[in-house]
Amino acid sequence: MDNKQYCVTLSVQPSRGLVDEKFVVLVQNTVPSSLLTIHALHRCEDAHIWHAFAHYTSDATGAVNVSEDCSMSGTYSGVEAMGLLWSLKPVPGSKPGLRMRKKNVQAPMVVTISVYKGHLTEDFGDRVPLASVEVERWYMAPGVRRIPVTEDGLTATLFLPSGPGRFPGILDLWGGGGQLVEYRAALLASHGMATMALDYLTCKYTMETGKIVEKDYFECPQHSM
Repeated sequence: MDNKQYCVTLSVQPSRGLVDEKFVVLVQNTVPSSLLTIHALHRCEDAHIWHAFAHYTSDATGAVNVSEDCSMSGTYSGVEAMGLLWSLKPVPGSKPGLRMRKKNVQAPMVVTISVYKGHLTEDFGDRVPLASVEVERWYMAPGVRRIPVTEDGLTATLFLPSGPGRFPGILDLWGGGGQLVEYRAALLASHGMATMALDYLTCKYTMETGKIVEKDYFECPQHSM
């Protein structure tokens, strides 16, 4: 393929949005019936690298629309508009047991999406893509308020949607991983729910007393959010 002649283009819309917001990945101006690999790359805050990829064949106009066309193989198959996000996995050679967790919800998840010639499965870093774009996926929508809570022995973060309220309220608890994890609560608040992410395994209350937390640790005051 003479990509200079064809000037392959790649667009992702919206380029900035919530992590669960569907986007449209569109490749255009390739040779009709070309074998193409669309690849997503994300470097986590802990510096581990995750990727996803899918194999497509361009149509008679030289285009691929990820929202409408079928991936033949890769980290996902079929028509999957969000496949390049939900099928992200550690790149080969990563240490085992990695989990993707967004630590700073006030910064975006940055993903580089690229298109390559042929159906590739490895060595993406050694190849030059036909086109690449960088997109931002957020857990906090504009206007969502993040409020750290440390009163009465609590270790928590309250996320309030934009607007005057009232809002439905959710208490967000995580399991055996411990620590305060905020990204789910931030995303729920982005969809209109007042959400408190609560640390109950590594909280100061437990650390200082050496006791299992009692039910009053989870009880919220009876007032509107």
